Amino acid sequence: MLSLLVIAANVATLTLPERAAIFTAAGATKRGARWMICKEDLNASARIDLIEDLNGDGRPEAVVSEDGTFCHGAAGTGFVLLSKQPNGSWKSMFASEGIPEFLKTRGVGRWPDISVGGPGFCFPVMRWNGRAYVMNRREYEGRPCR
Repeated sequence: MLSLLVIAANVATLTLPERAAIFTAAGATKRGARWMICKEDLNASARIDLIEDLNGDGRPEAVVSEDGTFCHGAAGTGFVLLSKQPNGSWKSMFASEGIPEFLKTRGVGRWPDISVGGPGFCFPVMRWNGRAYVMNRREYEGRPCR
């Protein structure tokens, strides 16, 4: 996994058209200077938290996040994982309330498992099956739980 400084540098180097393409693919709309996924929360503001090649295919993935309990429940945040396609467009791979943690374990195509964190102590771990991220197990601090 890249360091936070490298990730921040990757995000900082995105051009405005690249940012717009990522936000649009995440389902965000622009209101003034802000991008928003949650249209009902006028205080919401989406951001790009990650640009990194997560599955080793040579193309970057992006994570767009947005805070707010109005649309994202008790977790207080939601995210969309996007993958850059060979034609240069961005494709949504998975969206959820919560905080994504990319694990070392992997599904089909070397896609990392995603622990979706939030309130509580037993988090769902999603695994790519070749078509979608689906529930694989529950874990807390790397250990199985119920």
